[in-house]
Amino acid sequence: MKKKMLQFVDLKQETPVKRSTSKRKDDFNEIYNEFITDKAKEQSSRCSQCGVPFCQIHCPLSNNIPDWLKLTAEGRLKEAYEISQSTNNMPEVCGRICPQDRLCEGNCVIEQSGHGTVTIGSIEKYITDTAWEKGWVKPFKVKRELKQSVGIIGAGPAGLACAEELRKSGYQVTVYDRYDRPGGLLIYGIPNFKLEKFVVERRTKLLRESGIKFIQNFEVGKDKTLYELKDKHDAILISTGVYKPREINIPGQNLKNIFPAMDFLTASNRKGLGDKVELFDNGTLNAEGKDVVVIGGGDTAMDCVRTSVRQKAKSVKCLYRRDRENMPGSAREVGNAIEEGVDFVWLTSPKSFVGSTKVEAVEVNKMKLGDPDSSGRRRPEIEVGSDYKIKADLVIKSLGFDPEDLPKLFDAKELGISQWGTIKIDLKTMQTNLNGVFAAGDIVRGASLVVWAIRDGRDAAVQIEKYLQSKVDKKKSVEAA
Repeated sequence: MKKKMLQFVDLKQETPVKRSTSKRKDDFNEIYNEFITDKAKEQSSRCSQCGVPFCQIHCPLSNNIPDWLKLTAEGRLKEAYEISQSTNNMPEVCGRICPQDRLCEGNCVIEQSGHGTVTIGSIEKYITDTAWEKGWVKPFKVKRELKQSVGIIGAGPAGLACAEELRKSGYQVTVYDRYDRPGGLLIYGIPNFKLEKFVVERRTKLLRESGIKFIQNFEVGKDKTLYELKDKHDAILISTGVYKPREINIPGQNLKNIFPAMDFLTASNRKGLGDKVELFDNGTLNAEGKDVVVIGGGDTAMDCVRTSVRQKAKSVKCLYRRDRENMPGSAREVGNAIEEGVDFVWLTSPKSFVGSTKVEAVEVNKMKLGDPDSSGRRRPEIEVGSDYKIKADLVIKSLGFDPEDLPKLFDAKELGISQWGTIKIDLKTMQTNLNGVFAAGDIVRGASLVVWAIRDGRDAAVQIEKYLQSKVDKKKSVEAA
């Protein structure tokens, strides 16, 4: 192992080369060039193969990271892929969009010792992209078809992960989704420069070829109620995600040209997919030539500011009420946005929107950081008399997401929800208060990471399979009696 691994003392950390800022601002292609084989081997060999793999511990999927790094260093890429995909239904997605700086890479032992982390995300992406290129990724064959069926509501990461795991076990799986393409946030929320859409489309195509049925443009509560779906299937999973935007209740909030982040991102992504998008085509949801102000500091806000840059906005400002050190989004994404010319206005909070019919400016207050709040971060406080105006033709609100009113939406008023509107589940069985109805992903935990949604979907598959097996065992017991 010493010859192949433990090279972190002699080899410096390297990430795949970024395309130049001038070039990447002109298109929506991913910003990182691919690792070449030699570099992937070299960077994998920096892994210290530590006795307690903190990278794996801090991965929500508990990916066997040291194992597939060692195999990559040894040139055994097919085996590396097999181990990578054994715990992760979408390694090519996670390698691109996971905030590795907060998870695996941020907790790497050699990072803590000052040698610079192993570039885990880039290597994961390289392994899986190579697997697709070489034809190693194939539809899976079900060994034994089962009669029991599962209906999954929502074709995002949690729903797709659960669907794949249940289908592998032989269950008949149907995924219902309100949109015209499966993928949820991966298709319509995340921009191409972070996740090109062919990456998602080839994965969902693979699931179709493996026997999973997709029904698109299907609205639960309108096309069928939750109870009607429940009668049709032996078990149901609700994995709709959370899409209701949080609002800013300040004067002027009803002026035109103020939009939620998902409206803006969905229009851009649909345009990239070749759809006709009227509000983009008429300039309403197009940032070109406009002074754009984005309010918020999370990863969705970073997607909005960087999309605005690529749409040729006149200027792009990001307002955040705390400082850079206290931003909730990925530090890597903030750095990319700064490189691309985004102007971050730290310690600033909107006071009102100004304009006659359309927004013309955002009136803001300067903030200062006070004592820590319940989250442990210092609470922002208004500096008296500090207000001023920032010119704006287009304002994008990116303050987070809340769940929709699913009991009402699904025509299932008995469905239990928490005080935050998320679905209540038994944490052990992942079952709701309705027998045979399970829930997973953001609709349970609130807006979170894609990698957590995949983990929740995999866990839900385990619990659904236990439930379905118990029904079979009970039936056999009755028949035997």
